Amino acid sequence: MTYQRLRVPRLAQLVLVIGGTYGGFWLIFDLWLGQPIPRSLMGMYMFFVVVGVLMVFTATEKSTGQLVGPIRALVEDPARRWLRNVVFTVVPALAALGVYLQMQPSDEPPLELRSIHPAPPSSVKIFGKRYDLMSLENPYRHLEKDDPEQFRELVAAGGEVYIRNCQYCHGDKLDGKGPYAQGLNPVPLNFQDIGTIAQLQESFLFWRIATGGPGLPKEATPWISSMPVWEDFLSEEQIWQVILYLYDYTGHRPRSWGHE
Repeated sequence: MTYQRLRVPRLAQLVLVIGGTYGGFWLIFDLWLGQPIPRSLMGMYMFFVVVGVLMVFTATEKSTGQLVGPIRALVEDPARRWLRNVVFTVVPALAALGVYLQMQPSDEPPLELRSIHPAPPSSVKIFGKRYDLMSLENPYRHLEKDDPEQFRELVAAGGEVYIRNCQYCHGDKLDGKGPYAQGLNPVPLNFQDIGTIAQLQESFLFWRIATGGPGLPKEATPWISSMPVWEDFLSEEQIWQVILYLYDYTGHRPRSWGHE
């Protein structure tokens, strides 16, 4: 018994490769990782996929002919008039539907890029004083070595301030899953994540906590942080104590100006 090899038309191969790539993105990021790709980013990915696949499928004159042959036959062959009418009706209808769906309200991030950790100003006025953020250090950090007992007391004090004021959004485990978190956009930062406070100097946290969402620079828009201006509610000492607590609880070490 002989078997005849199934030959998939070149145009069908093109559609399968592009569709399979799109489906792969969806399966991996949406279903497996649970991190959907924003529509704008998916559009950019698929643009390069389509261009790359077309370059491969039209690399030779023969392959180009195999690809465009069915399309040419659909347009020129009188025997395929009924199929041509169906295609020329369905394709514009699908395109119109796609445009309509894109015009609907969406919760996806806007097209503008937003900096998660925007660059702080070189200096800032907080508590009526001017601070140089390029050289500012936590005044209590040295006690970690010089007076461990007092340092632990300050960490505990910072924990009390955090529980009273911050855990509602950032969570009692500092994982960004407080009871109010899901009502905010963007959601509060997960301090347990190695990509948050572990990458920052303590002066950055002091600036962000003290000035809150209204203190963010323009590059942090269009999503405005919901964090209050904590200098209106906490003292300078309390903010530094909270910072000690954040690093102590998560086990991260703050970056210093002397290390990259």
